[in-house]
Amino acid sequence: MPKISSIEYFRVPPRWLFVKITDDVGNVGWGEASLEGHTQAVEGCLDAYIARYTGMEADDIEHIWQMSWRSGFYRGGPVLMSALSGIDIALWDLKARRLNVPIYQLLGGKVRDKIKVYAWIGGDRPSDIASQAQARKDQGFTAVKMNGTEDLGWLDSPSALDSCIERVKAVRELGMDVGVDFHGRVHKPMAKQLAKALEPHRPMFLEEPLLSEHINGIKDLSQQTSTPIALGERLHSRWDIRPFLEAGAIDILQPDISHCGGISEMKRIAAMAEAYDVALAPHCPLGPIALAANIQIAASSPNHVIQEMSLGIHYNVGGQDLTSYTTNPEVWKVTEGYINLMTGPGLGIEIDEKQIRELSQGAVPWVSPGFIGPGGEIREW
Repeated sequence: MPKISSIEYFRVPPRWLFVKITDDVGNVGWGEASLEGHTQAVEGCLDAYIARYTGMEADDIEHIWQMSWRSGFYRGGPVLMSALSGIDIALWDLKARRLNVPIYQLLGGKVRDKIKVYAWIGGDRPSDIASQAQARKDQGFTAVKMNGTEDLGWLDSPSALDSCIERVKAVRELGMDVGVDFHGRVHKPMAKQLAKALEPHRPMFLEEPLLSEHINGIKDLSQQTSTPIALGERLHSRWDIRPFLEAGAIDILQPDISHCGGISEMKRIAAMAEAYDVALAPHCPLGPIALAANIQIAASSPNHVIQEMSLGIHYNVGGQDLTSYTTNPEVWKVTEGYINLMTGPGLGIEIDEKQIRELSQGAVPWVSPGFIGPGGEIREW
């Protein structure tokens, strides 16, 4: 059986971290370990994994996953799981390429031929919504997502919520569906008001209406509104997700394949969610490798409903975008709200390694934005 001969990682703009694994007969797989704002921490973890996994059998994906989870005593969390995600995705890509099949064929085959997708509009401080939504409609999207508000205090003026309602109305008037991302920046006293005010406009979902550590508050909010509640990007394993499912607190689960342990764990999470009649809509404002990995899950998971795409997201403006670092960007063409399922081997995208190596030279880590309130206090981004 082929053994892992090398593991490399590449920090590239705008804010992504790619992983390349090569086996001893020359087969290659690519993964993504991007963790926004914490690149150096993940790189340090990858250094440890490189020493541990070089020389192991590349086909033993589950064994390597279990070693990563169980052998270090401390486990879970965004840093360790993002590093593991990069390794896991790359190993699946390598194996499927060697067998000349898409990854989804190794996950039980496909349940659909095309994937419903949505795009971002509005930026961190949402503005210019109507024109951006129209531009997305012209690109072929039928659904978008935007931040609901700017930063808010624990108890802010109710008028701070009014602009969110107007933005949602502007998108809905174009005949588009819209997800509203509270981004964990809206605290409970304001979240209750905003959820109620949005309800007549029937948003697609409310994302992270409260921070994920407030499971009881999220459950309470879920019981107060008919709008589907979505979250999951800050949950990093099936064990993190289980209490939300058991509590009946959410309707749509949004794990991030670059933060939750890769394809192996995402497939388990999808099946767990299905058992609770919870839909899967993975978080992915990241790079082409992460998105391609999500598409493999979407292809093989019955409860997958829609996929976030980072095409033209505000973090990518003026630099590298979803179509960068690959030689077949046509796979991301959106038609009537869908992309076609990729049929190529592995992840279904072809990596431009030359561009990755060139742009990784001197790449600066991305720093998370910060919000400061009028009194000088830190607010949630």
